[in-house]
Amino acid sequence: MPGMPTKSTKTKKAVEEPVIGPEFMDEPVIQPDEFITFKRSHFFSVLSILTFILGVAVGYVLWGTGLVFDKNLQTASQATGPVVDAPSAEQSQFVRYDVPSEGFYAIGPDDAPITIVEFSDYQCPYCRRWHEEVYQPLLNAYPGKIRLVYRHLPLTSIHPDAFSAAEASMCAGEQNAYWQYHDKLFSGDSLGNSVYIQYAQDLGLELDTFEACITDHKYQEAIQADSDFAVNLGVRSTPTFFINGLAIVGAQPLDVFRQVIDKELAGELQ
Repeated sequence: MPGMPTKSTKTKKAVEEPVIGPEFMDEPVIQPDEFITFKRSHFFSVLSILTFILGVAVGYVLWGTGLVFDKNLQTASQATGPVVDAPSAEQSQFVRYDVPSEGFYAIGPDDAPITIVEFSDYQCPYCRRWHEEVYQPLLNAYPGKIRLVYRHLPLTSIHPDAFSAAEASMCAGEQNAYWQYHDKLFSGDSLGNSVYIQYAQDLGLELDTFEACITDHKYQEAIQADSDFAVNLGVRSTPTFFINGLAIVGAQPLDVFRQVIDKELAGELQ
């Protein structure tokens, strides 16, 4: 059974690097005019490196148009050239965030050289898109080298069924069907109690036990702890990923993940 997240006591200087994030690839946790700038005591100087230098151009070409920049910068209407001076790899230090991965549902070898922690929401359309288009190809591209950990960040203010879907997934996990149920939640067009029961029937789960687990909100505190940890860390949108502690925001395409992972495996990201 997944454990409760342990908050890191590590503190960081306020981030002064410009943060570049793909608006069209993630869901904001807070108000849209706030999510561009992250929590002062934490977050994402690495994003300007990983997302910009290692793949934002790829994401732009393959997945959409328009980029959102830090509040203090102007928004680009067309990506026709450099908009801000991105720090070079030689000048920048990569920031690795302490994101616990033990005690949560994971797929892949325990000793994999790459651990990806995903904070996600079962009702988020961008999370679903990433799951449909990147999740399995990414695992296939690095057999035995990736351990993918799923942690919950239901955006209840805009996704009313996200929290209950997270609870249903955890209840399915009690019957050793977490990842099968996870896939079903991302495969359908709707959520809700009747859908949860149908998925449980499809997977052959013991329904009385499953329904009692949902009714009793058995995993409410664990899911809320996951969400609180993410927000306190500074996560402001879903999906957000940490590759060995390095942050990537948004439903980035496969090539972005491959560039980061390849450099990590080669020891180039120190």
